[in-house]
Amino acid sequence: MEQLSIGEFARISGLTPKALRLYDELGLLTPTRVDPFNGYRWYAPEQLDRARLVARLRLIGMPLARIRVVAALTPGAALAEISAFWRQTEADTASRRDIVASLVEHLRTKETTMQTTGPTLTTRSAWQLGQGIRTAQQDALYAGQHLFVVADGFGPHQSAVPADLAIAALAALDAPWDAADGDPSAALQAAVAEAQRTLTVESTDLADPYHFGTTLTAALLVGSTLVSAHIGDSRLWLVRDGRAEQLTRDHTVVAALIEEGRLTEEEALSHSDRNLLNRAIVPAGTGGHTDAGPDLATTPVAPGDRLVLTGDGVHAVLEPGHLATLLTRQGDPDDVGQAIADAVEAAGAPDNYALVVVDLTLTP
Repeated sequence: MEQLSIGEFARISGLTPKALRLYDELGLLTPTRVDPFNGYRWYAPEQLDRARLVARLRLIGMPLARIRVVAALTPGAALAEISAFWRQTEADTASRRDIVASLVEHLRTKETTMQTTGPTLTTRSAWQLGQGIRTAQQDALYAGQHLFVVADGFGPHQSAVPADLAIAALAALDAPWDAADGDPSAALQAAVAEAQRTLTVESTDLADPYHFGTTLTAALLVGSTLVSAHIGDSRLWLVRDGRAEQLTRDHTVVAALIEEGRLTEEEALSHSDRNLLNRAIVPAGTGGHTDAGPDLATTPVAPGDRLVLTGDGVHAVLEPGHLATLLTRQGDPDDVGQAIADAVEAAGAPDNYALVVVDLTLTP
């Protein structure tokens, strides 16, 4: 009987060897043969369907103990069990929604206008935009004096059209902020809403508007406060005292499950749906959870801090430790940006990539 080594089986099934060893220990996916001398596992091609089922059930957040039950059922019984699990998941989500609404209302009564105290900072920035091995460039970026943006578009144009349209909606915010201008977070939120309206108009004549949109991560410097808006899986990093901190959360199904402890980092690394977005800027009426709006945040910053914005063509390609070393390296923004771009290219640049590096200094 033809058998697949654990490495081959992992590659074809979209599971890591570490995940396969875990599933063997739990009785979820038992290899057909284990070498008595070296413990090496072998699998039959017929086990691929079960492996893929396990991977997809993990993606919806089903606990391993329940997956073991589902995987042993007939298709009809498995369908009923999965449906029951999802009905309960939706009920749990509705309950949490009510709790969130109560918390938001409670905190809104305590809300005060954002104060941007501290000295005014000056920026020095550099950027890199690469096509990689893709046939078209769909990433875009903006690097001004106060506003910095990275966007990763997708859609039938096979160009940076959706990303460029989104950035154009924000570009007017690249100016010194005055107290009379109001709340910068509200301004960023309004600009993202305008970006959606623009994409909605642009998609009118498209045959497939359901796959047209962009991610977006924007950083606006107001005095010594960083105001950010984020939707999708681009990232904003703060580098301080030799450490790089990710200020944004990826809006992907896999990232949410990792954060909840329902999926391990090892399982996510080779998951076939690891880049599946659950939030992006898309035309109105086409889904994509755009109505939730962007994540908005304010972060105090100081002279000597570095901000880095990366598209997923950077952080999905470079190993986390390697990327952290590059983000924190000594040098000016041009040197750092070039080092990151060189590393992406050395890794094969399988995707478009975009990055902006911004160093903050005290205004003379």
